[in-house]
Amino acid sequence: MGRDAKAGQVSGSAAEIYDAFFVPALFGAWAGQLCDAAGVSSGEKVLDVACGTGATAREALAQVGARGHVTGLDRNDGMLAVAAARTPDVDWVEGMAEDLPFEDACFDRVLCQFGLMFFDDRAAALREMRRVLRPGGRLGLSVWDRAEASPGYARMIGLIGDMFGAEAADALRAPFVLGDRDALRRVLADGRLGDARVETVAGEARFSSIREWVRMDVRGWTLSDLIDDAGFEALVAAAEGACADFVGDGGVVRFAAPAHLVTWPGR
Repeated sequence: MGRDAKAGQVSGSAAEIYDAFFVPALFGAWAGQLCDAAGVSSGEKVLDVACGTGATAREALAQVGARGHVTGLDRNDGMLAVAAARTPDVDWVEGMAEDLPFEDACFDRVLCQFGLMFFDDRAAALREMRRVLRPGGRLGLSVWDRAEASPGYARMIGLIGDMFGAEAADALRAPFVLGDRDALRRVLADGRLGDARVETVAGEARFSSIREWVRMDVRGWTLSDLIDDAGFEALVAAAEGACADFVGDGGVVRFAAPAHLVTWPGR
């Protein structure tokens, strides 16, 4: 259970919550930036690795148009089921990033939005992404900056650790493990992408309320197996006090959530 939590693997019901709430709150705004950074354009073949419920693949599909083709790959069948129901025009494939089921040099662009942190072998996954990229193509990926750079999550990780212990806190900390640029650079070098360009870009997390924020993190993420209903209600009550400074007009929660955008070859 602990490994699945840190690996970002969620159940089918959590995947639906993830798509309905996490995507607009955190991930959707980054899809266009990642596609632009990778230079996705009309008529191209694009692979989205660790596609989740398909936010980046859908954006890529809009950019490649009718003459292009988009493939989304993920190891989580629950995520893929939600993705396929929303966007049947993408080729959704279940598989591992460390062993991509594609021929060499068969994609014009390879994308990976907020997935690298969760791979069993990050360097192997990067080498595989490079392998399937055609000469002259471009790879684009994103990872979250350090948790300390996202003050709402730094606060929530501490709160969960105090209330539910280290395993639960580590599950929420897992998305930020490549936030340190030196650590990220080491992984890129191990994956034969040492000359990649890394740019830190400002972003914002936005949730409709403290309750909805907690619901997404607990019910739409791997914490669903670590925090029961009573714990959920206790966490909402605690967060409404501890995180009140992130709440603005209408109860909306907002705080900085920067990310690192990586492109290879570097511009």
